[in-house]
Amino acid sequence: MSKFWSPFVKNLVPYVPGEQPKLAKLVKLNTNENPYGPSPKALAAMQAELNDNLRLYPDPNSDLLKNAVAKYYGVQSNQVFLGNGSDEVLAHIFHGLLQHDQPLLFPDISYSFYPVYCGLYGIKFDAVPLDEQFQINPADYAKPNGGIIFPNPNAPTGCLLALEAVEQILKGSPDSVVVVDEAYIDFGGETAITLVDRYPNLLVTQTLSKSRSLAGLRVGLAVGHPDLIEALERIKNSFNSYPIDRMANVGAAAAFEDREYFDKTCRLVIESRDKVVAQLQAKGFEVLPSAANFIFARHPKHDAAGLAAKLREQGVIVRHFKQERIAQFLRISIGTPEQNQALIDGLGDL
Repeated sequence: MSKFWSPFVKNLVPYVPGEQPKLAKLVKLNTNENPYGPSPKALAAMQAELNDNLRLYPDPNSDLLKNAVAKYYGVQSNQVFLGNGSDEVLAHIFHGLLQHDQPLLFPDISYSFYPVYCGLYGIKFDAVPLDEQFQINPADYAKPNGGIIFPNPNAPTGCLLALEAVEQILKGSPDSVVVVDEAYIDFGGETAITLVDRYPNLLVTQTLSKSRSLAGLRVGLAVGHPDLIEALERIKNSFNSYPIDRMANVGAAAAFEDREYFDKTCRLVIESRDKVVAQLQAKGFEVLPSAANFIFARHPKHDAAGLAAKLREQGVIVRHFKQERIAQFLRISIGTPEQNQALIDGLGDL
């Protein structure tokens, strides 16, 4: 422990991202990356931007991308906030909207960055247990709180909460900010962005890392009432005025404009997911219903850590969490048909 650290640093428990192995020829199904590349139009836009203008600062408001997002979702540009990946957007939300006397509520099995942000910003929280089927029960959130956040579909379970149930949570806490983290919504869910004009306490976050295959570009966004967006802009401009670089601004905007490619690749992932689920169920796995680009599965006769180790020996990497309630589950990203077959082959004859 360094004597030069600020005092609070020694108590932080940082987030641990999924492994990014350096070995070649691995089938990497552990970090929910999209198996299909970015839109060719996005790549072309970024290549065109690769010029002498990189010596100049980007547009601090990223108006090109803001307008593209607003047009896509049918909202106003002052209802859109942009950040360097949705993790940065979430960090500003925790800092600017969720620091209150009452505890923040989120599911006990959820995105493991949430408690990390609470530690970073000194936010009290209450982890609300999922039910026995690993589903969110909206009634459990109808209690005093300083805010609510949950992924939809949830991660790492992949389970989707219907839009009516999201509304139930919003109505139960009209005086708190409710954040719906939609990193995986495009693989089978309906976005809550359609509700933002009716609920001034609703903030929806999304990322271009999953359904738009731009994890390497680091672009995230939030959509909500202009008052909520203004709070985030104040935080951003007190932290980093230029989170979206020139390449990201044009590339992400082009990705939103290329609906045909987006629809096609999402459909391919969904079709592959359905096939993998059927194949795993045929091997005796229990698979939770998923609306994401990954599945959450366990086998009644085989230890999850042992299965993960066996797959790794076959060159296939999946994600295993040691958290008590889910220690027997594996989270498996959906890959190309060839990668998915390598997963099935790697499991062999259980």
